[in-house]
This record gives sequence, structure tokens and C-alpha cells, in this order.
Amino acid sequence: DKLAKEEHNSALNLNKINTQWRTVLREVKTRELHKDIEILSQTFERVVDCKDSVIKSLAKDLSEAEEQYAHALRSHLHSIDQLLALQRRRLRLLEESYNMELEALTKEFETERKTIIDQHEKEIHYLQDVFMAMEQNYIDSEYESKLEFQSMWDDLKNKNLEEKHFLRLQLENIVEDLWRRFQEALKNYTDATEDQKIAFETLKVKDEKSSKEIEAQMKKIQRLQDSIIILKSKIMMHNREREEQNQYLRKDKELVLAQLRKLKAQRTQARELSQENLVKLTLESNATLKALRKIVNKGEKILKLAEICRKFETEEEKVLPFYSTVLTPEEQKEIEEIYPEELTEELTKVIVNYIGMENFWKRYNKVKLEQLSLQHRHAQLSEINRKLREMLKQYLDGISVSDEVLSQLNPLFIVNHRSNLPQHLSTPTTQPGDK
Repeated sequence: DKLAKEEHNSALNLNKINTQWRTVLREVKTRELHKDIEILSQTFERVVDCKDSVIKSLAKDLSEAEEQYAHALRSHLHSIDQLLALQRRRLRLLEESYNMELEALTKEFETERKTIIDQHEKEIHYLQDVFMAMEQNYIDSEYESKLEFQSMWDDLKNKNLEEKHFLRLQLENIVEDLWRRFQEALKNYTDATEDQKIAFETLKVKDEKSSKEIEAQMKKIQRLQDSIIILKSKIMMHNREREEQNQYLRKDKELVLAQLRKLKAQRTQARELSQENLVKLTLESNATLKALRKIVNKGEKILKLAEICRKFETEEEKVLPFYSTVLTPEEQKEIEEIYPEELTEELTKVIVNYIGMENFWKRYNKVKLEQLSLQHRHAQLSEINRKLREMLKQYLDGISVSDEVLSQLNPLFIVNHRSNLPQHLSTPTTQPGDK
């Protein structure tokens, strides 16, 4: 009965301690939350005040800028009006001076025009008089020159006729004398060369016959020599062609034999290679089939586990299954500085291939973080539980008296208002990732 009573009291005391501990934790947490709320409200008010001051300063600057713009616009319009008036006055003065100069120039032009017309008429009359005088002089000189030319032409004609008649008579006498001499010389030449002419004719006929025969024989000899040369060249060419053909045939035969041997060797190699490839292909296909079966089994297991895990998801996870990054830009910069890594072409290709797994890795990382947080929380709670058990044991040992209890630390044993018990537990602080 006493033991049961002690156990009942210990359980009751443990519940009381837990309730008191929870109240203490709630009070501490509420105080922290109140402080955070006050700090946030102060920062918010400070930010609002800053924004209000900035807005006021900007509104003031805007009003000043509008006033300056209006003043500048008025001054600009005033200066433009002054410039327009000045330009109009200048244009009037220029127009007046232009009209005056135009009148002076027109008057001067009219006077010069009259003088030029008068002078032109005078010169025309003078030139007409000169032309009439020159024409009269030309007619007189032409008549005189015609008379002189006619007289000179008659004199020359008579003189030429006389000279022509005299030369004609003289030439006729000379021609008759020369013809007589030519006839005499021709008669003497024919009488002297009659016999030689006959002999020459006979020799000429013989020479023509012999030359024709010689020419025919030479042509015949030339034809025979040409035919001999052609036949010799044909014989040599045929012999050369036969030798070349024989050499080509020998080379072709050797090449064909070598190619045949090479093709046989290639055929055997290709057959062996195809057999090896076939064996390798069968082995690889079997291996791939096994690997695919493993992947299928693994996928089925993953799907089953996903269905099981789906039941344990919270409402937040069901609504928002994928979370965005919780890192601030400063933290991301720090991580990039700590782990600088340049993206190469191979790495980019791998990343592109695994873009579809991004959501999976997000959920996996989230689960992993929650697992680590729970493990950390479990370790904290187990440590707190251990310390509470030790305190409870010390308390129970303190209310009971035995040799074993007296030999150990006793909470009732107080010296100088201090107990020999260890210090009380500090209030555990909640981690940001704890739940």
C-alpha cells in the first residue's frame, strides 16, 4: 500500500511538475512573442515615418520644381515676345531700305537703258551706211576683175592652141622614125635567131617530157617511202600498245587478287565482329532488361511509399506540395562565395536532363530537413526527460531515508543556504525548424 501510494504521489507530482513547466514555457514564449511584436511594431512605425518624411520631401521638391518651371516658362515667353518685336522692327527697317534701293536701281536702269538704245540706233545707222558703201565698191571691183579675167583667158587659150599644134607635129615625126627603126631591128633579129628558135623548141619539148617523167617517179618514190614510214610506225605503235596492255593486264590481275584476298579477310573479320557484337548485344540486352525490371520494381515501391506517405501529409503540404527557396539573397551570395562553381557544358547538359527531378528533390529535401529537425527535437526532449527523471529520482530519494540515499547527494542536506544538487534546467529554446 505504501509503495502504491508513493507511486501515486510520484505520478501526481510529476504531472504537477509538467503542468508548472508548461506554464513557465508558455509565459516565456508569450514574453518573447510580445517583445517580437513590439519590436516589429516599432520598426514598422519607424519605416512608416521614414516613408512619410520621404513623401513630404518629394512633394515639397515637386512643388518647388513646378514653381521654378512656371517662372522659367514666364521668363522664356517674355524673352520670346521681346525677340519677336525686335525681329518685326528689323524686318520693317530692312523692307524700307529694300524699297529705297529698288527705286534707285530702277531709275538708274531706265536711264542706262535709254542711253544704250540711243547709242544702238546710232551704230545701226552707221553700219547700214558702211554696208551700202562697201557693197557699191564690191560691185565695181567685181566688174573690173571679170573684164581682166576674160581678156587673160582668151590670150592663154590662143597660146595653148598654138603650142599644142606645134607639139603634135613634132611628136608625129618622132613616132614615125621610131617605128621604122623598130621594124628594121625586128627583121634582123628574126633572120638571125630562126635556127636557134627551132632547136630551142625541140629541146623545150624534150625537157618538159623528161621533167614530167622525173616528177612522176619522184612522187612514186615519195609515196613508197611515206607508206614504209607509216607501216613502221604502226608496227612500233602496235608493239608498244601490246606491251602496255600486257603490263596493265598483269597489274590488274595482281590488284584483283590482292583485293580478293583483302575482301576475304574483311569478310572473315566482319563475320567475327558481327558475332561478337551479337553476343555483346544479347548480354547487354539481358542486362538492360534486368536493370529495367529493377527500375520498374523500384518505381512501384516508390509509388507505394508515396501513396502511404500521402496519408500522413498535412493540409499545408497537400495544398502547397512544393516550397520556394527559404534562403535570402545575402545567404545565396555567401553560399556562392563559399562554393564557387562554374557551369561547364557537361554540367549544363546534366542539369538540363535532371530539371524534371527538381520538384522531387524539393520534397525530398523538405522531408530530410523535417527528419533532422525531429531527430534534433527528439534528442532535446530525451535529454530533458533524462534530466527530469534525475530530478524526480533525487526528489524521491530526498523524501526517503536510507543508507544508499545518505551516501549519495541529498537535496535536504543544505550548507550555507546551498544544496549539493546540480543546477536547475534552463528553459529550452525552440529552434527555427522545430515543430
